[in-house]
Amino acid sequence: MACEPRPILALPSELSDETVAQLLDCLYELARGLENHYAGQLQRYYGAGDMRQPPLWPAADDPPF
Repeated sequence: MACEPRPILALPSELSDETVAQLLDCLYELARGLENHYAGQLQRYYGAGDMRQPPLWPAADDPPF
């Protein structure tokens, strides 16, 4: 008998599309606020280097390996 994975959070299964969009917007705002408020500490933790996200895919002219 296979066990179904338990969800990380206990969220209601039935939410309207608008409610889900609003919830996600709220979480993004919370994350943005935390990043802004704790920017100095985050920079110290991750290093004083460039904090921009690196590219997810190589440029078209980059070698494949």
